[in-house]
Amino acid sequence: MVQSRMFLGLSRRFWLMLAVIVLVTAAGIVGPRLYRMALLGSGYMAQLLCSGMFVSGRDYEDLMRQDLSGPGLEALRLFTPSVDTDAKDVSAAVFGLAGQTSIYREGLGCTLIDGRDEAELRAVAEGLFPPAPALDRDAEWPDGARVTKGPWPGGVDGAAAARAIEAIFAEPDPKRPRGSRALVVVYRGRIVAERYADGFDAHMPLIGWSMSKTGTNALVGLRVQDRALALDDTRLMPEWRGPDDPRGAITLNELMRMTSGLAFDESYDDKLSDVSQMLFTHGDTARFAAEKPLIHEPGTVWSYSSGTTNILAAIVRETFDGEREYLRFPHDRLFAPLGMRTAALPPDASGTLMGASFLYASARDWARLGLLFVQDGMWRGERLLPAGWAAYSLRPTPQSPHNDYGAQIWLKLPDSPGRGEPPMPEDAFYMSGYDGQVVAMVPSRDLVVVRLGLSRKGSDWESARDLAPLVNAFPARAP
Repeated sequence: MVQSRMFLGLSRRFWLMLAVIVLVTAAGIVGPRLYRMALLGSGYMAQLLCSGMFVSGRDYEDLMRQDLSGPGLEALRLFTPSVDTDAKDVSAAVFGLAGQTSIYREGLGCTLIDGRDEAELRAVAEGLFPPAPALDRDAEWPDGARVTKGPWPGGVDGAAAARAIEAIFAEPDPKRPRGSRALVVVYRGRIVAERYADGFDAHMPLIGWSMSKTGTNALVGLRVQDRALALDDTRLMPEWRGPDDPRGAITLNELMRMTSGLAFDESYDDKLSDVSQMLFTHGDTARFAAEKPLIHEPGTVWSYSSGTTNILAAIVRETFDGEREYLRFPHDRLFAPLGMRTAALPPDASGTLMGASFLYASARDWARLGLLFVQDGMWRGERLLPAGWAAYSLRPTPQSPHNDYGAQIWLKLPDSPGRGEPPMPEDAFYMSGYDGQVVAMVPSRDLVVVRLGLSRKGSDWESARDLAPLVNAFPARAP
């Protein structure tokens, strides 16, 4: 009997110890995963709220109701934001844990500080951008701010264009909202139509998500023009310069064309994917991507990667002597010449521009960037981008599916089953971003169409289908 009780006691201690071991092991496995997911949530909330309030100038309640709720964002209900309107910063945490803070700096937008000293980051931006002169109110867009409203130009099927615009903003299925927010149509270099949803207007900067990549394309082109970079350059990142590091063979051209061979998970559904973690939990986005291993020989496999674009932004940074000169570069050489007064491209906490995803600009300013490419890199009769740069950018990358990608720019619309009905013109090319952001550029029709919105997964928005009727209402240019 005594032996039996001893056996039971030992048995209970054994199972208790085993349970403790299992719990500790599970915590070691699940705990870090949950913490990384919590950091992602707080980073996403802080960054989107900060940018929405202090870059776009939108209302807190509106942002929480529209942009930070809904399908896929249900977990954000557990997170608590804190907004300091005087300091212009936003913090977020879940039950007081995994907190992150994003700060706004004039001209730069919002940056997740990721443990950096906030005062130091603010000092970097102090006096960085002198006040820009206002656009000439009497000059017609894009040279100035005036937009002349009038009848449709000759040759345009105005009735078809008007119907297409109505359809773009229509909501035929409330369960699958299209969420169009802004539309600008530029024909022969002038705005001929524009429309905005309630709460949005012609001067409000909005996020482009991956449309930002084409802005980064232009920045690289400017440094190629300056002879600070060349497309066949190698040994581009400090992490790759070891004598036996195969990543040293990656060329600038391969990075531009998404054929670097670097591992990078661009899944938007997986909260722990590389793209999600890079954008919202890491203060040095380019280093995060550059440290990935090589899984394919450079130049052999195409793989869409926001990490690649952030690496490009870091490579541009290395061509400058100082951080302030680098941070001024997009404004001085791209935004100001184009008249993009609303544009803001924020750096991460390390100081590298987040060129893959976070360029904010008004719909009119996105149209200016699109018009630059339609005009072969020319602006106001002068060359802004290098001769041949637009042609290089639009040359299909043969490793991409169906030759649908160029150099940081789409030649066919991704995630769109068809090319529209009637189809989009053969020479159309695109900036395309998450949640349905798109700039369609059609040289054969002297046309740029910008559509910005919030079209979540499963929405009734399809860029090719919904833009094609509008694009095809404009006549083809005479040979």
